[in-house]
Amino acid sequence: MIGFRESLLFMLSTPLYVLIIGAEVVMSYFQHRPYYSIKGVLQNCYLTLLNMGLDLLVRGFYIGVLVWVYQYRITEITTPWLYWLTLLILEDFAFYWLHRVDHFCRLFWAIHVTHHSSEEFNLTVGFRSSVLQPLYRFIYFVPIALLGFRAEDIVFMYSATQIYGIIVHTQYVGRLGFLEWFLVTPSHHRVHHASNVRYLDRNMGMMLIIWDRLFGTFAEETPEDPVRYGLTTNITDHSLGNLVFHEWKKLIDDLRIPGPFGQKIKYLLAPPGWSHDGRSQTADEMRQELGIGIETDEGLELKKIGELRSVQAMAGLANTQTASPETTITHNDHLPR
Repeated sequence: MIGFRESLLFMLSTPLYVLIIGAEVVMSYFQHRPYYSIKGVLQNCYLTLLNMGLDLLVRGFYIGVLVWVYQYRITEITTPWLYWLTLLILEDFAFYWLHRVDHFCRLFWAIHVTHHSSEEFNLTVGFRSSVLQPLYRFIYFVPIALLGFRAEDIVFMYSATQIYGIIVHTQYVGRLGFLEWFLVTPSHHRVHHASNVRYLDRNMGMMLIIWDRLFGTFAEETPEDPVRYGLTTNITDHSLGNLVFHEWKKLIDDLRIPGPFGQKIKYLLAPPGWSHDGRSQTADEMRQELGIGIETDEGLELKKIGELRSVQAMAGLANTQTASPETTITHNDHLPR
């Protein structure tokens, strides 16, 4: 059943991808917009093939886990439309927390960073997968099975929502009016892929932006701070191995730094950019340093306190993180978005 439905979904979605990606490639070419490169597209294909291969290898295991948990379900929804609508909302909620942990925990960021390491932003970047994510993603879906949703439906819904998650990777769609309030839009997702300090670790939702609004991870795209894509420190070695493991190498180097056991745990589990000696900063530390997103007493509105100044003069910082065209700061190969 799982194989049939996903095969049908694949057959229906593939022509859509070919059509819209082809249109975007042609438009960007004739409009002389450097949205695509052959190297970038090939990298995206390579990473998604690795992800798909690993997913196929472990699929039997994680479906088995979800089937086993389903036996102990604590409730069940028998109305079909309510069942599928609830599953969609629960799955999107689970994905939000999966995605948030991937951004706020260095260990999981080392896996997810591959999705953000492109300095381009186009529809094929949606296929630039976090290669090792299939090994643990299902854990976030275990509570959904416990709530009475079948394993095959959970897997199918994730595949279906991935289609939406891919098509928001575009620079050709502007603001979408009232839809911006509850749906993840291309504008929201451009923010997510930005390396600007104000945008780091923002807009984690797959389909619904309401989770970001509720849990404090929402940011709007602003013309005053145009999006710069890529990592805070972009990689220069694009070899096949380094594309997947470059952040793991940095993490291992940090774990080798002499210090107490607690320090090593923080390098593993603290947000990307955390350092025991202040040589690099997390996204929140950088925002605080620059006065971005600080609440004032005037209407409790988020305002920019102070000007975005060049931080290249921040001496002693080991890594350089691009914040915006005029703002540079140090941060472990941390977030793009």
